[in-house]
Amino acid sequence: MRNLLKKIVILFSVFVVASGVVFADAGASQKIKIWKGVNVKGAGISYIVPYFAEKDGTAKPAVIVCPGGSYHHLGMGHEGHKVAQWFQSQGINAFVLRYRVSGDGFNHPAMLEDIQRSIQIVRENAGEWNIDVNKVGAIGFSAGGHLVVMAGAFGDSVNELEKLGIKTKVNLKPDFVMPIYPVVTMEYDIGHAWSRKSLIGKNPSQELIDRFSMEKQITSKMCPVFLLCNKDDRTVIYENSVRLNRALENAGIQHVFILNEKGDHGFGMGNNKFVQETHWNDEWLLPWLKEIKVIK
Repeated sequence: MRNLLKKIVILFSVFVVASGVVFADAGASQKIKIWKGVNVKGAGISYIVPYFAEKDGTAKPAVIVCPGGSYHHLGMGHEGHKVAQWFQSQGINAFVLRYRVSGDGFNHPAMLEDIQRSIQIVRENAGEWNIDVNKVGAIGFSAGGHLVVMAGAFGDSVNELEKLGIKTKVNLKPDFVMPIYPVVTMEYDIGHAWSRKSLIGKNPSQELIDRFSMEKQITSKMCPVFLLCNKDDRTVIYENSVRLNRALENAGIQHVFILNEKGDHGFGMGNNKFVQETHWNDEWLLPWLKEIKVIK
């Protein structure tokens, strides 16, 4: 019996490797390599893990999930898979993006390339994956928050895929973004130093600082925004979000800004005190998604 069980385990393991299915997270399906067949440096690093909502005959919204980590590493659990599972439970297709970071040896534009490529793949497969192409959003945490705002702010003017020789007819801009305790500015007064170095280098020019300070890049074309942070954030100074909020207000963008007194940084959708006390995803984010008609 022991030998039989051993054989079953071995056969099951072979199936997992052969099929590429990821069983580490409940509800996740196979990793999709976003650069397969494309000549891009680090092509094997980046992938999305889809969490498909239950089909009911109607096209569903989709959200790209971008974990944080100072553009150096990624918190794939509480800021990635846990988040995707929550969206899936709300009838929204979710895709956890493992994007290239400085810990892999990459700076800008690798991160923007990865999120634009992910949006392209999601929209181009909308029919097969039961997705409403006009309801494709992105949520990001910390540096991932900067990334999703960048995708929204640059979506009409910057096409990193075209520079790589990739042509597509789909829109590369998200329809809505949700930056959570985000890095926003690259300025030295309140900017997050590690994220700045990881994204644009150790000694960036003022031109680069301005270009990637998102509060300076918001125009009337920006998509709707859900913005959340805490005043006692010890990692990313909360005034980052205050500046972004001001820019959104000045541009007349539909958005909500939730600024809490306490909750610090990095709560994501994990099993922690802030999430347990506020249920921010259910109490704040979900009503906003209904307000902007992403879901009913």
